[in-house]
Amino acid sequence: MPIVWYFDFVSPFAWLQWPSVRELAATREVSLRPILFGALLKQMDHRGPAEIPRKREFTYRYAHWRARQAGMPLTFPPTHPFNPLPALRLAIAAGTTIGAVGAIFDWIWAHGRAADTPEAIAPLAASLGIDDVRGALSTPEVKAALQVNFEHATRQQVFGVPTLAIGEELFWGADAHAFALDYLADPGQFDEGEMARLGTLPVGLSRL
Repeated sequence: MPIVWYFDFVSPFAWLQWPSVRELAATREVSLRPILFGALLKQMDHRGPAEIPRKREFTYRYAHWRARQAGMPLTFPPTHPFNPLPALRLAIAAGTTIGAVGAIFDWIWAHGRAADTPEAIAPLAASLGIDDVRGALSTPEVKAALQVNFEHATRQQVFGVPTLAIGEELFWGADAHAFALDYLADPGQFDEGEMARLGTLPVGLSRL
């Protein structure tokens, strides 16, 4: 059963889930697929949490509290939300490896550094073996790979980040990781009883 992790470095909750994804990837094959969260929001005509003032305040403090509870460092970068395209493209240019993705997450969320321009991440890119960061991020191959990731996400109807996709099932958010692991151990549970009924529950009221 294929396992895919869709994420954007702009999400503090992707950072919070990253240790668990890295642990899972040590025992199972996990495809890491960086995607542009803003493009996903635009496609769905949704506003992100950071675009709703009081939700933004709550989200940031909740992420900080979650990190503190987990014993993880979490320092927000100088601005948020920020343009994550340079970081996303850097991950792809560096091979989307566990090491590269982890280094980018650490740069942004453990150390609170900017990652919104090629110049800001030049030292990070150099540490990953990429000296011409602007050239590496602007190659057609890197841009195309990021677009392919997005197309995969839209085909799977991904609606947020981070999302762990196990087969056709989507598990959204860092706090759903235990749920995802339980499903991975027993996928048949979605075909039984109330779990099965919830998959086909009729809509009683729609605002559209």
